Amino acid sequence: MAVLVAVSDNEEGRHALQLAAHEASALRTDLIVVNLTLAGLDVSGLDADVAVRVIDRAGRADRDPATAVLDEIDANPDVTRLVIGIKRRSRVGKALLGSITQRLLMMSPVPVLSVQPS
Repeated sequence: MAVLVAVSDNEEGRHALQLAAHEASALRTDLIVVNLTLAGLDVSGLDADVAVRVIDRAGRADRDPATAVLDEIDANPDVTRLVIGIKRRSRVGKALLGSITQRLLMMSPVPVLSVQPS
């Protein structure tokens, strides 16, 4: 069993990483981090009890971010949950999500925990 988190280069991505680490710790399982930032990702502040594996994308030509996340879920059959960060939206905008978020919610073969910063 493992928790997979998609981390983008924004507040929502950082929040998703923290909550995914907490979720993995509570479930006593590993955390797989798909780094969508195209830069180094600091995971040193996460709970030391959680085994963390970071998967970096090589660049824009590597893969579409949603495809990269879905490919990692397929490649890791032990993943039981996907954690993603979502943005706060206006009342009208709540019906519309970002294209990556929407694709992950619709196409993920595992349950998705979507979180937003407070």
